Amino acid sequence: MKTNYQKLLVVLAVALLALGGCKKDRTVDPEPIETAAAEHKHLRLLVSDEITNQLSLIDPATGKVESFTAKHPKAALYTTASGRYASLIHGGFNFVENFDSGLEFHGDHVDVKNNARMAALTGDANRPTHFKTKGNEIITFNDGDGTLSVANEANFNVAGAKMQTINAGNVAHHGAMTKFDNGNYAITVKDGSVSGTLPERVKLINASGAQVTASTIQTTGIHGNASDGKVSLFGSGSGILVVDQTGSQRLIAHPAGFGTAWFGTILEGGADGKFIGYTAAKGAYLINTNTNTVTPVIESLDIMQCVVDFAKKNLLVLLHDGTLKVYDLSTGSLKKEAKVLDATAKPETQKPTLAGTARYAYVVLPKAGEIQQISLSDLSIIKKIKVSATPYRLTVFGFENSASH
Repeated sequence: MKTNYQKLLVVLAVALLALGGCKKDRTVDPEPIETAAAEHKHLRLLVSDEITNQLSLIDPATGKVESFTAKHPKAALYTTASGRYASLIHGGFNFVENFDSGLEFHGDHVDVKNNARMAALTGDANRPTHFKTKGNEIITFNDGDGTLSVANEANFNVAGAKMQTINAGNVAHHGAMTKFDNGNYAITVKDGSVSGTLPERVKLINASGAQVTASTIQTTGIHGNASDGKVSLFGSGSGILVVDQTGSQRLIAHPAGFGTAWFGTILEGGADGKFIGYTAAKGAYLINTNTNTVTPVIESLDIMQCVVDFAKKNLLVLLHDGTLKVYDLSTGSLKKEAKVLDATAKPETQKPTLAGTARYAYVVLPKAGEIQQISLSDLSIIKKIKVSATPYRLTVFGFENSASH
C-alpha cells in the first residue's frame, strides 16, 4: 500500500508533466504579429458621390462610416490648410460649401470641439473651379467672371456667413491663383493673345483686388499652379512660369525632348522651392526653383493619377494597369511598388482616384462603391471600406496624430 508521501510524489509528477506539455504547446503557437500600423486616430476621409448628394465620412482607424448630405452631387473635394475642414466645390451649381471634422490641433494633441457636421459658411460664385488654401483662408477662382472668392476659417461656423468677392478686373477664363506669405495674390490674366479659355499671363494683386505688380511675361497658355508662399509656379506652353512674391517673373525651360508637352498639373513638393510637375504626355518630374532644374521621377504614358500624400513625404503614382508606385518626395527615388487593383481602360469616364497619408494609400473605386485602403508598409495588405453607390472624389483631412487632451 502506498503511503500518503508516495501518493503526493505521484500527483506532483503528473502536474510537472502537464506543465511541460503546456509550455511546449505555446512555442508551437506564437502570438500574432501586427504587420501594419493602424491609421492615425484623428485622420478622416470625406467622399462625394457622382449621382447623389450623399457624403461619406470615414474614420479609417476604425472603419466607421457616417453619411451626410451635400447640397449637390459630384462635388470636388479639398482640404483646408489648417486640416480641420474640407471644402466642397460645386462648379456646375455656382456654389461652395464646407465640412467641419470637429477636430482641432493643439501642437501635441487633438481636441474634439464638436461633432462632425456641415459648416455654416457657404459661397455663391460664377463657376468656382480652382481651389487654393493658405493659413486660415480658402480661395476659389471663378471661371465665369475671373473673380476670386475668399473666406476665413474663423467664420466657418458663423450662421449665415458668406465668402467674399475680390474683383481684380479680369475677364472670364479658366484661371488660377496662389497666395503669398506677404498677403498678396498671384492671379492669371487673359489677354486674348491665345484662342480658347486658358490665360496667358500672371499679375500680383492685393486683398482688395488692386494690381501690385503687372505681368512681365506672356506665355502661350497657362494651366496648373502651386506655391510655397515665396514663389508660385504656373504650368505653361512656354515653360514653367516662376513668379516671386516680389513680383519678378522668369521661365524654367522644359526638359529636352518635351516638344509641345508641358506641365498641366503642378503640386507642392513639401519644401521651399520644391515642386512636382506632371503631364500625361511625359510623366512626373521634380522641379527645383532654387537650382532651376527639372528631374524625372517617372517617365510613363500610363499614369492615371499622381498625388503628394497628406504628410508630404511620398509621391504616390497610380498606373492604368493597377500598379501603385511609392516615391520618396524629397529624392524622387522609388521606395516600393505593387499591383493593387484591376486595370482601368484609358477611355473610362470615371476612373479610380487616389489620396494618401504617411501610412496608407486610399483609392476610390467608383464601380464597386468602396474605398480601398492600402498599407504603405506592405502593399499587399488591402482593406475595402463600403461607401455610397457611386463614389466620385475623396480628400484626407484632420491630423496625423493619435493623442487626445
